[in-house]
Amino acid sequence: MTQQVVVIGGGAVGAACALFLRRLDPTIAVTVVEPDPTLRWASSARSAASIRQQFSNELNVRLSQFGLQLLREPEAWLAVGHERVDLGFVESGYLILATGDAGAQLLRDSHAVQRAAGAPVVLLDARGLRERLPWMHGDDVALASLGLGGEGWFDGQRLAQALARKARSLGAEWHTAHVTSFDLAAGTVRALGCSDGRRVEADAFVLAAGAWSHAVGALVGLEVPVFGRRRTVFVFSCPTPLPRTPLVADPSGVWFRSEGAGFIGGWTPGEADPDPDDPPLDQPDLHQFDERVWPALAHRVPAFEALRRTGAWDGWYEVHPLDHNALVGPHPHCANLLLACGFSGHGLQHAAGVGRGIAEWVVHGSWRTLDLSPLTPARVLTGQAWVERAII
Repeated sequence: MTQQVVVIGGGAVGAACALFLRRLDPTIAVTVVEPDPTLRWASSARSAASIRQQFSNELNVRLSQFGLQLLREPEAWLAVGHERVDLGFVESGYLILATGDAGAQLLRDSHAVQRAAGAPVVLLDARGLRERLPWMHGDDVALASLGLGGEGWFDGQRLAQALARKARSLGAEWHTAHVTSFDLAAGTVRALGCSDGRRVEADAFVLAAGAWSHAVGALVGLEVPVFGRRRTVFVFSCPTPLPRTPLVADPSGVWFRSEGAGFIGGWTPGEADPDPDDPPLDQPDLHQFDERVWPALAHRVPAFEALRRTGAWDGWYEVHPLDHNALVGPHPHCANLLLACGFSGHGLQHAAGVGRGIAEWVVHGSWRTLDLSPLTPARVLTGQAWVERAII
């Protein structure tokens, strides 16, 4: 009998799961349930869409390295027929700054992990930073980590659409509807109900609904601790010409990078800052720019004193608060409900690797290419965090 798999969510992660399921076993019938195929409000379309290898855990480095393969060789992985696939990939490194002893030690520890995994990264002191980037103020920098390759940014919506198009070409089907209910018996999901009245039965279900994963989990009576946290991305220009910048992560929580002829940037709240769950995405938080972003930008880049904000948009990070790492694998209370959510800003860059891993689990019952067991949802029960220290 043909195995049936339903993927809930058609963004980059859900589409990658569908693609690799069909790629690994073309006999599996895959249905993706997604209410908005345009992905207007999805994180795939509304994030800054970047990729890095500068993580503190080897698994996250490896997941990014596989994501990099798709970005560098999109035709090999994503082309349908002989079409050209343009993901808008700009290969440019991350620059992560530390201003204190603890931050500098974190960069050193992470650097050792990254180098062992083959990532091309280099550590710079304040003098080295001035020599490489003379337009940046770095006298207060204790240490900096710079990616020399294998990092950059791209068009997140194009990636999600390319993954979906390839999955469809391999036989996956998309169904446009909201999930409204589940049939659960003896700890196993038998089927789900859709807003259009359709009932979809399956052997396995993959929850890849991003910021909506908590609400979908509640429909089946299961706790899925993944929440939407609003992040605003600001667009600005600078009258002083600057070379293309890396993506700079400042200790203040502010980040920025080149974008075309201008720049984009934003701010990530720290543990002491209020960061409510599932806020409305009604309009960008423009006060944040004046209060948080501009002062930090002007301190780090003197030319940004005269910058001009030209636009902004907001979107959701799908955050898993325990440790800001994804939940990947069977739910501890429902073995045939596989989670692929809670990426906390890493979803686009890790979509391919997690999609491949979910496919391996469905087909083989185990992780094959990469061991994704550190991301097990079972750690929620124990509260045992698997901490990624290099969070941006």
